[in-house]
Amino acid sequence: MPDAPRSFARICVFCGSSGGTDPAYRAAAVATGRALAERGIVTVYGGGSAGLMGALAAAALAAGGRVIGVLPVGLFPDGVTATPLRDDHTGTLEVIETADMHTRKARFHALADAYVVLPGGLGTLEEAAEVATWAQIGLHDSPIGFLDVNGYFGSLLAWLDRAVDDGFLRESNRDALVRAADIDTLLSRLGSHRASDDSKWIDQ
Repeated sequence: MPDAPRSFARICVFCGSSGGTDPAYRAAAVATGRALAERGIVTVYGGGSAGLMGALAAAALAAGGRVIGVLPVGLFPDGVTATPLRDDHTGTLEVIETADMHTRKARFHALADAYVVLPGGLGTLEEAAEVATWAQIGLHDSPIGFLDVNGYFGSLLAWLDRAVDDGFLRESNRDALVRAADIDTLLSRLGSHRASDDSKWIDQ
């Protein structure tokens, strides 16, 4: 009998603090925030009000969801933090300030049951790579999903396939990174994902 789908109370979303050049990226952030709120899932994110971050949080709040923004003290200029998003929304917003970036990421992990990665730049890549590495060495079994808007992550995921082919990454660890082009499909795949028992260090 197949396992029942996993449910998530809180999902951490990594995404750009810029909006990108393609309107599809912002639309995907809005769809993600709305989808999480409609499912009663708390949105945990990087705490900004600009770019895809702001679009994500505003959409979740507008749909009546709960949002937790986590940011280091002094990271964003005044007016670019999540605080202004409290206005004119039916949802609830909590802002958590941390002492530094390392503490911020630890808080993300403490709060999250799963991760969704939207388009972004170096910061988004670094956050996604860290939680993927933690999963690879067995520090957590939370699923990680890439919302592959217009093939944005195609090159990154192809590189990971190459890493498997060339012996730098286990296929089971590569398979732990779920991919879909729309948020409804991605959330479904995250719910059905099962972590592998393989360790990076087996059969070295």
